[in-house]
Amino acid sequence: MTDPIYGESGDFLSTVERYVGITYFVQITSDTLCRLRQPGTETYRYGKENRSKQVVSEGEKSPVRVNESARRIRNVFRYRRTVSEGSKGPIGYEFTERQVILSKSGLPGRTVWLVMKRTPDKKQYRYHISNAPLSTGLPTFVWLSGIRWAVGQCFGETKTESGSDHYEVRKYPGWNHHILTCMPAHFFLWHLRIRLGKKSSVHYSVTTQDIAQSHFAPQEL
Repeated sequence: MTDPIYGESGDFLSTVERYVGITYFVQITSDTLCRLRQPGTETYRYGKENRSKQVVSEGEKSPVRVNESARRIRNVFRYRRTVSEGSKGPIGYEFTERQVILSKSGLPGRTVWLVMKRTPDKKQYRYHISNAPLSTGLPTFVWLSGIRWAVGQCFGETKTESGSDHYEVRKYPGWNHHILTCMPAHFFLWHLRIRLGKKSSVHYSVTTQDIAQSHFAPQEL
């Protein structure tokens, strides 16, 4: 799970894809281009040295921005789900998903899941792509969307409550020791709040079957 800076990096995605069994869920910008179906391509030859390059066949439709693709989806195909618990109560979004082919320099690229979510007032939109298997259901992507928020919340709370950003070390082992002390402390405080009824974990849950089918489950611990 990453920010758009990584979702827009083809090198980063290619590196992740080289590791069998690793699945990504990354945010992308609204102007990312995609196609809904695989276009035809052909070889174009030019120059005296008989150079060639792949081009999209004449008559094929141009790629569209993901935000334009999102606007064309009818509301009946959007599903409202609660993804996390904020300071003012549960946080919900409307979700939809579809398979798309990303476009790079006009040519078709990787086929991915495009997951689109928006606030109920339709003012904020977020777009994610994933190389998850075709069998992956929307509940898994909804869960990942909530976990993405929870991870950021976790880092913020460990800084203020367990001092994860208060360290003066020069080598990695020292930093690693400090972080491994702060994270369990935050884990304890978080579960203490749940027991005291001050925090609910229901929105961070997803069925074991959904995780197993999506390949997001860790292979080794």
